[in-house]
Formats: sequence, structure tokens, C-alpha cells
Amino acid sequence: MSPGFLDPVPRSGGDVPVARARQPKPMAPHPLFDPSVPHPARVYGYWLGGKDHYPADREVAEEVIRCRPQVVTGARANRAFLTRVVRYLAGECGVRQFLDIGTGLPAPDSTHQVAQAIAPVGRVVYADNDPLVLVYARALLTSGPQGSCDYVEADLRDTPAVLTGAARTLDFARPVAVLLLAVLHFLTDTDDPAGVVAALARRLAPGSFVVISHLTADFGPGPVAAGVETYTSLVPTPLVPRTHAQVSALFGGLPLVPPGVVPVTEWRPVSVSPAPYVADLYAGVARKPEGRL
Repeated sequence: MSPGFLDPVPRSGGDVPVARARQPKPMAPHPLFDPSVPHPARVYGYWLGGKDHYPADREVAEEVIRCRPQVVTGARANRAFLTRVVRYLAGECGVRQFLDIGTGLPAPDSTHQVAQAIAPVGRVVYADNDPLVLVYARALLTSGPQGSCDYVEADLRDTPAVLTGAARTLDFARPVAVLLLAVLHFLTDTDDPAGVVAALARRLAPGSFVVISHLTADFGPGPVAAGVETYTSLVPTPLVPRTHAQVSALFGGLPLVPPGVVPVTEWRPVSVSPAPYVADLYAGVARKPEGRL
């Protein structure tokens, strides 16, 4: 994350950082916004230390923190994973096209910024089914002059709409990295998240990548369950933690890039020292091999 994005924050519950209890200055309300209703992207943004949230969002965020303080470090670890994985894909793997699904509110070191810092010609498409998110994205996520950014308003479960919209900018005959970061846990089992991933992967050229991070209760079943119950009682959005085996199965048998599906802090960390905190997410990257349709 860029220096200065996360200011020093007070601590709560021992040595676990929590979001600063300050009065932010959100963007001016848009006709699509209802500040009185907590919004998943704004709640998540609060955990990241962002400024675009309202009292209803802060209430939910703090209630979940009380159940599971590690939610703050988890959100920030997930953002750091985005930076690491895009640098790896653009730098070591030569990927020049990214499809970031479930964009969330803009923040420093967004996908196109990281990718285009390595390859200015990079193409990035952000997809989300939330008009609020896309209003922010179109205003704030702008490409460098050599590359391009586009935005698709579509539900993750409607893979044809996502892929058709993305094809305006991306060439699916060439490798594409699909990023599904902290989004599949918003799909219930009835939504068939593995089927969604498979449908996306079928469209990808050999040499493409699928990236997933996903909420888990493996590291704290009771507190995570309490946090999920609190969240879903206040935000009209499902939230489904999954086990290591369930997250691994989402890749549908695609070959995993080492180290496989691991806690998000352990996927190719910058430091060799173990992370001094718990983050309730797994992360993994798979590559579509040659000859696989």
C-alpha cells in the first residue's frame, strides 16, 4: 500500500490495530446512494482506513471489529496481496491484461496502477454490480496514456455479461488475469461459486491466471461466525466463510502456482518473517495450462 494511505491508528483489544475513530469527509451523495443503509464497499473501506463512509457503515464496521478485531488486519492484508499478486503477474509472468471483478471503492495501488507501473501498456477492466462502486471507479480510476481502463456493470453470477463487457477492452485470445479478491464469499452455495469460476476460466486463453482470496473461519471459528452473523444482520448481503478444502476446490482443478492456497499473508510475502497477526482469508493463484479449453 502507498505510504500515507493508512495513517497510524489507535489500538484496541490488545495489539490489534483498529480503524481510526475520526470524522471522514465522504464524497458528496449521489442519487444512487443511501447513506442511511450500510454498504458493503463502504464498510470494507472503513476497515482499510479509507474516508468514504457514513455513520451506518461505521456502526457495522465497529460491531464486527468487536466480534473479530482481526477483520481490520485481514482487510489490509488482502489489499497488500492484491499489490503483490499483480506485481508478480505483470512483472514475472508478463501479463498485460487484467479483469478485476468485485472492484470495491478505489484506493491507492489499485490494479491498473500496479500493473501499469510495470507495463504502461497494460489493459484493466473493473467489473462490479454496484452502481455506487462504479460511480467512484469511473471518477477516480483513470489509466495512463499508453494503457487503458474500462468498467463493466454486471453481476459476477452473470458471467456472459461480465465477459462480453470486458471484451470491449481485453483480447481473450491472449492471456488475461482474472482477479476475484474477497468477492466469492458473497456467493452462497446455491449461487455455485465454483461454477462461476469455471465459466470464467473456460473463456480464458492458455497462460491466463485465476486469482482468488476468500474469507475463512478456519483460524477462529467462533469469533468469525459471530462477526459474520453481526455483519449479515445489519448489511443485506450474504457472507459465507469457507474452509481450505472448499476454497481450493473453487479453482476447479486448474494447476496452482506455488505456494498453492495458503493464508493470504503467506502468499509470496515480501518478508520471510511470518506475519505477526491473523488474517481470516485464504489466497491462491492458478494458471490455465496450454491445451486446456
